[in-house]
Amino acid sequence: MRGADAWAPLCLLLAAAAQPSRPQPPERPVFTCGGILTGESGFIGSEGFPGVYPPNSKCTWKITVPEGKVVVLNFRFIDLESDNLCRYDFVDVYNGHPNGQRIGRFCGTFRPGALVSSGNKMMVQMISDANTAGNGFMAMFSAAEPNERGDQYCGGLLERPSGSFKTPNWPDRDYPAGVTCVWHIVAPKNQLIELKFEKFDVERDNYCRYDYVAVFNGGEINDAERIGKYCGDSPPAPIVSERNELLIQFLSDLSLTADGFIGHYKFRPKKLPATTAPPVTTTFPVTTTSLKPTVALCQQKCRRSGTLESNYCLSNFVLAGTVITTIPRGGSLHATVSIINIYKEGNLAIQQAGKNMSAKVVVVCKQCPLLRRGLNYIIMGQVGEDGRGKIMPNSFIMMFKTKNQKLLDALKNKQC
Repeated sequence: MRGADAWAPLCLLLAAAAQPSRPQPPERPVFTCGGILTGESGFIGSEGFPGVYPPNSKCTWKITVPEGKVVVLNFRFIDLESDNLCRYDFVDVYNGHPNGQRIGRFCGTFRPGALVSSGNKMMVQMISDANTAGNGFMAMFSAAEPNERGDQYCGGLLERPSGSFKTPNWPDRDYPAGVTCVWHIVAPKNQLIELKFEKFDVERDNYCRYDYVAVFNGGEINDAERIGKYCGDSPPAPIVSERNELLIQFLSDLSLTADGFIGHYKFRPKKLPATTAPPVTTTFPVTTTSLKPTVALCQQKCRRSGTLESNYCLSNFVLAGTVITTIPRGGSLHATVSIINIYKEGNLAIQQAGKNMSAKVVVVCKQCPLLRRGLNYIIMGQVGEDGRGKIMPNSFIMMFKTKNQKLLDALKNKQC
C-alpha cells in the first residue's frame, strides 16, 4: 500500500497536465495619476480605481487622437464627493491641452453624456481636497470623424458676427438623452454679445436639476459668472454679455427629453446700454465709488437700523429668498438668492427658469451683513449698474419668517 500511496501525487500531477489549460482572464488595467495617451482609443481612471482615490491630489491626462479626428470621451463610472458647485473633488474636461476651453466640470455620481472635443486633443484633470469621498472615475476615449456622431454632435466655437445654435435633432424630434453641448461665443474686444432664444422646451424642474441650459459671462463654466440656468417651456429673456465672451452649456440626463431649443446671437458695440430694462429713479441714488469694499467702509459696525417700514422706500429692491450659493471674491461676497417673493423689483436683474426665479446680490463687505447658504432672508438693498443687488453694512437684512408675509404684502402696495 505504501508504494501505491507514493505514486498517487504523481498520478494527480499527470492528470492535471493532461487537462486543457484554461484561458487566463485579462489583467485589470492599473490607473495612475495622469499620463500621456495617444491612439484610436483607451481608458483613463482615477489613481487606484476602483479603490478610493487619494486626497490632496491633482492628476492630468493629455489625450491625442490621429490628426483630422476628434476625441469622444464617455464616462463609464463616476463617484466623487458630491457638491452642487463641485468645489471640493471634481473632474474637469478641456478642449485641447493647456489653456484650452473647459467643456465641463463634474462631481458626485452623475455621468454626463458623451463629451466631444473640437480638435484631436483633449485634457482631463481630476483634483481632490483633503477629504476623499468615493471610488473616483473611469472613462473611455475614442477617435471619431468630426461629423461621425450624427445627431449627438453639438457645440463649438462661434466667432461670426451673428449666428444660431440648437439642440441635436432640432426641429425634427426631441433632443437625445445623455448629451453635453458647449457653445463658446467670442466677439471682438470692443463688442458685446446679445443672445435670444426663439423656441425653448427643456425638461421642466423647479430647480433645473436634470436637463438645463446655463449661460455664463466669459469663456469658462464658473458659478460666479453664471447669468442664469434655464429649463421648462418659457424662453429666457434676452441676454447681453458683460464682456466679449459668452459660454452656453446644454446638458441632458439619461431619462426624459423634450423638443429642445434654437437660439440666435449677434455682436453689438459696447456703447449701447447693456440692458433694456427702463431706468428707475430713486430718492437715494448710490454712487459706484461707494460700492467698493474699502477699509473705512468695512470697519463700520455691522448694525441694521430702522424697521421694515422705514427702510422699504429707501431701498431699490425688496425680496424674500433663500441663499443658494455664496462665493467670496476679494473683500466681497457674491450670492445667488432663490426668490420666495419679490415686493419691490426696481431694476434688479431677475433670472427665471420655469417657475423658479433667482437674483444675484453682492455683499460689499463680505462679513457685514453675514449671509449664510441655505437660510431664508428678507433683503433690502440698492442695485448696481450691472443689475446685481448691492448690500451695504447698513442695509436692512433680517431672517424671513411666515409672520412677516402680511406686513410685506401691505408694504408692496405702499406709495413711496
